[in-house]
Amino acid sequence: MNGTPRLRSAYPSSPGSAQKIYEKHVPSPGLQGPRSPLPSAAPSQANPPTPMIPFTLIDAPSQRLYAFLFYAGLNIWRFTDFFGLVTDETESLWLFMKWLAIDSVFLYGLPEFQIPWLQWSSSTTAMLVILHTFMNAFLMFRIPIPLTAWLAAFTKIIYDRELAVSERSVKPASILHNSSLILGKQIIHILPEGSAMLNPNQSPFCLGGSQASVNLPIRINQTNPILIELLRVDLDTNANETITVTAKEISRLKRQADKEHAKNDHLSPRFLQYTVKETGLYRLQKVVDESKLEVQRRMSDTLVVTCPTAMVKAAPQDKCKGALSDFYLQVDATPPLKIKYSKTVNRDDHGHVVLSIHPENLVSPLARQRTSGALVSLDSAAQVDVSWARTQSIEIPLNESLGVGGGWQYTIDEVQDACGNVANYSHIRTLEQSQQKMIKGRRLEQHFLVHERPRVALRGYDSQHPIKVEKGKSKPLPIQLSSTGSGKAEDAPYTLSYLFTPQDDTIPDQKHSNSAILNEVVIITPSDGLKVREPGLYTLQSIRTHFCEGEVMEPSSCLLMNPPEPDLSISAENIPDKCAGNSIGLLVDLDLFGTPPFHIFYNIRQKGGSVVPKVQEVDRLHTQLELKPVHAGHYIYEFTSISDAVYGDPRSLVHKKMILEQDVKPPAAARILDAQPARKACIEEPVTFAIQILGEPPYTIDYELVHRGRRQKHTITDIVESMHMLITDPLKNGGEYTLALTSITDRSGCKIFLKDEAKVDVGLQRPRAGFGHLEGKRNILALEARKIGLPLRLQGESPWAVTYRNVDDAQGHSVQQTLRNSNDQIEVTAEGTYEIVDVHDASCPGSVDLVANQFTVRWIPRPSIQIAESPMVERIRDRYVKKEVCEGDEDVTEIAFTGTAPFNVEYEQRHKPDSGSQSMSPKKFSAGLNMASLRMETSEAGLYEYKFSKLGDTSYNHDHRRFSPLIVQQRVHPRPSAYFTEAGKTYKYCQEEEEAGDEVVPINLVGQPPFHLELEIKQHMNTKPEVINVPNLVSNHYKLHIPHKVLTLGTHSVTIRKVQDSRGCQRKMDFIAPHVQVSVADIPSISPLEERTDYCVGDRISYTLSGTPPFNVFYTFQDRERKAAVSSTEFRRIAEKPGIFTVTALSDQRSTDACKAKTKITKVIHEMPSVRVSKGRTATVDIHEGGEAEILFEFGGTPPFHFTYTRSTTPLKGKKPEVLETKNEISHEYSKTIRASDEGMYEVVSIRDKYCAFSTQKVPGKSGQKLLTNS
Repeated sequence: MNGTPRLRSAYPSSPGSAQKIYEKHVPSPGLQGPRSPLPSAAPSQANPPTPMIPFTLIDAPSQRLYAFLFYAGLNIWRFTDFFGLVTDETESLWLFMKWLAIDSVFLYGLPEFQIPWLQWSSSTTAMLVILHTFMNAFLMFRIPIPLTAWLAAFTKIIYDRELAVSERSVKPASILHNSSLILGKQIIHILPEGSAMLNPNQSPFCLGGSQASVNLPIRINQTNPILIELLRVDLDTNANETITVTAKEISRLKRQADKEHAKNDHLSPRFLQYTVKETGLYRLQKVVDESKLEVQRRMSDTLVVTCPTAMVKAAPQDKCKGALSDFYLQVDATPPLKIKYSKTVNRDDHGHVVLSIHPENLVSPLARQRTSGALVSLDSAAQVDVSWARTQSIEIPLNESLGVGGGWQYTIDEVQDACGNVANYSHIRTLEQSQQKMIKGRRLEQHFLVHERPRVALRGYDSQHPIKVEKGKSKPLPIQLSSTGSGKAEDAPYTLSYLFTPQDDTIPDQKHSNSAILNEVVIITPSDGLKVREPGLYTLQSIRTHFCEGEVMEPSSCLLMNPPEPDLSISAENIPDKCAGNSIGLLVDLDLFGTPPFHIFYNIRQKGGSVVPKVQEVDRLHTQLELKPVHAGHYIYEFTSISDAVYGDPRSLVHKKMILEQDVKPPAAARILDAQPARKACIEEPVTFAIQILGEPPYTIDYELVHRGRRQKHTITDIVESMHMLITDPLKNGGEYTLALTSITDRSGCKIFLKDEAKVDVGLQRPRAGFGHLEGKRNILALEARKIGLPLRLQGESPWAVTYRNVDDAQGHSVQQTLRNSNDQIEVTAEGTYEIVDVHDASCPGSVDLVANQFTVRWIPRPSIQIAESPMVERIRDRYVKKEVCEGDEDVTEIAFTGTAPFNVEYEQRHKPDSGSQSMSPKKFSAGLNMASLRMETSEAGLYEYKFSKLGDTSYNHDHRRFSPLIVQQRVHPRPSAYFTEAGKTYKYCQEEEEAGDEVVPINLVGQPPFHLELEIKQHMNTKPEVINVPNLVSNHYKLHIPHKVLTLGTHSVTIRKVQDSRGCQRKMDFIAPHVQVSVADIPSISPLEERTDYCVGDRISYTLSGTPPFNVFYTFQDRERKAAVSSTEFRRIAEKPGIFTVTALSDQRSTDACKAKTKITKVIHEMPSVRVSKGRTATVDIHEGGEAEILFEFGGTPPFHFTYTRSTTPLKGKKPEVLETKNEISHEYSKTIRASDEGMYEVVSIRDKYCAFSTQKVPGKSGQKLLTNS
């Protein structure tokens, strides 16, 4: 047993194989030491299954033999049942089930014997059972196996032959794919030439900084140089020197270059990297190869310059808004150059700016487009000038207006010299802040802090509005500081200068005199003001910060004044009672000095009473003050102090002893206690006021009631109480009333005039209620049971209490509702006419507008459906019945709707056929108008019933409680049909025979007789058919006699076009319906399938034969008469050779020699064109670069010749050539010579002459076949 475990389904290895496997694990003596034995297999693999029959009793090969013999016996039994099988399906099924059981028991039971090589897996066993099941089905059910078709297809693949025009079998592929038609090819090789070039890619090089040396690439191609000379021109001195690269150095450089290529790559150019450490102009001067010959050089100068650098020249960082940046960028590089810098304003990136710098009077070949590799001419060493390539230090001014305040930053990003060397400083953005500003002593950034310019102006005062200050006191000058930016003052402290002229020296038009003084102060914070004391003219001159000069805005001038102190003088006189002569008060004249407004402080003291302080405000310099006490007594008035607008602290007047005394006996008086606020009242109602009366009773009061300019005077007498309730007459008009007390008379009889009054606001009209309009009317159509808002129009004061009722309501209940909007609405849900009964606003009862006291609500009618009765529709009991129609006819029913379109209809369509079970299908549709057309179903015969079960419109959905279904019925009659009794049969007619000898065509008809039949007779070669009408067929069976006048020689197809029965129903038969054929034969005929007469070798010539097979075709080819027997109606031969092919006669089975068809159909077969390149051989021609080779093309066929040839890569072993270009040529002769100078393989891929064409290119989708096109 070997050491590899095996699956139970695997075949056991033979002893030989096991020994070989074991030997592979034995180490060779002397190579390895002793090895440990292989580990034992898993327990399950170490003990294989025990066979059911021990091998000691019957060995394994014998068991396999017995199993095979048993299986062979089963198959003999199986085929015995197959040959003795009868046609009864029951017995076939029984035999199939029997052998299915036997095969299953055998195949599933055999692996259980554990016989080697017969231990299948379960999946293998299942597959064998399936294969045996298929075999049993084919045998027991006698299913034919298409062995003939399989054998024919296999034979077609193995033995593909066709009959040629010479009546022998040929292989079409040997004719179509004749490779001898295009022979030969020519290969052109271009011999390599060595070359060398310095810096072929024109790469820029520079030295400086960390770049101490550069490698100049020297490209060598197809050469092994042993000497290289470089010419160097010094940029500073214009002196030149020759640098020689020795063979040893070249060998080292070449070894380094070879490392970049594969070992077998000897053709690719090599780049020798030669190191230089000095600046200058380098030129490849001389290259010598191994043959001591100078190698061709391509002129190319290379500049090695100093690497470009750039820096910012430091400038002050603080700038004012609107100033110029005014700094310089210093660049050290070879001009003309480009510098790119970026600008950031307040951390907002403003992008990059690229400046192109070209110094004046600089003439440099680098500034113009190079037409050759040479930069300078070295014809005369003394005239060599390369000063244009020297490094120049250039200062670039940047003057930009700093129009935005904040932080500005300019950063150098990169600089590029004329050669293309680039110094990129963009990486400094990733360095730390301390490293960004300086790179090896070079400043790369310029920062500016742009300050806003300050602004100053006076606030609240100007030359027309002076500042008034008390004498001896100072006051801050009202200055307002701001800036040109956000408006906030910044960059404190501020230096403010102002011009001052004392008040005595001021020029009358408020201008400064020559004695004006210029003062300057420093303001630390904007809140600090400029305090001034001296009176005079102050004018702001300038404002500045440490950084910027500012602007002085208007107003900038104001006048400071010290007004005089306030003072008072008084004079008084008694106010006598005109009636009684008693003093009732004092009238005091006040003369004031100072600045208004004034506040006069005085005390009033009644004898025996307390002191009452008073303050009187006066806004003018003279006024009068009435002192009229209400109660009688002795009064003392003392004026104590005074203040004005400037001198806020009161100035004492005690020293002036301004004291007034008086005995007062006041007259009668009355006042309205509740005069404020204005009283509101209802129209046509009285108003009551409380009157307080002073004096000695009894009293008489006169008052007026004023309304709209009219006064009504009233008098109340014999009033004895000090409080009296005054009740007015009813106020009949709306608007504002004024109750004015005009006079009062007490016991003394003196009449005192009064001024007290009260206002009464009486509504202009009583509250009023009425219905508003909806869409211009007081009625509405709405959805049934929908909540409707009826608009109200209310007059008066909110809120209103409205009472309304539904007139149509039998119970007549009234509803009261509180409303707060004058255009409010009441909501109703019932149909009817609503009437407003009463209205009351917040304070007064109102009236109802009798014109607008009613509003009518009506419901929109629900949708309904109906079908109008007509001659086509009649109503029978509870349904509508439409007129009968035929199957397939178009019919519609007009449906009328009432309601609001569109309408949504659902209905059930029931179909009860003449035979079979009925069916029902629910359907629905929408109608956009009040009329709709319902297409009736007529696709099948039977009784149709349409039940409209649901209806809805725009306003209402379907309500089954309010809708009654509508039913429509219609009978659909089946269409008649007709068919041939023996469809597909061919009936024979002869042209010379009489009608009595013709066959009849039986036809069966289905439907209600009598019938009308229409038939079509079409000859296969004629596109226009003949139509026969057969009317009044009273039977369901008809024998058709075809008249000879519609028949011609050939095969005719007879088809039933249309049949109609007595109900008017008709059926048009399908164009693919079964038909019969009528063959009219007399003399056979032959016609070509193609009209052309010219063919090529390999084409197939086909003819259509008319007559009765088999046919004999007589023709001549290559001057030999031939005869071909054809069993079908097609005669086809492949053109094997060129020649003239003529068909002379044709006979069929029914033809005799006398009626054999004579004909003469001639076809010309042309030979295929051919071409020979290089005499049909593969020729190789070697030329030099720029040389040419001749390619000879020789043709066979009929001129002119059109041919296509390709140039491909030279074929390598194992690789397919690649097509590089394709060209088309024409030749009117039998040979043509073309000259070529490009390397590659030239061969012809297609050839075409006057008649035929041949190509070796493959047709898409037909790999392996050669394209053949015929002209």
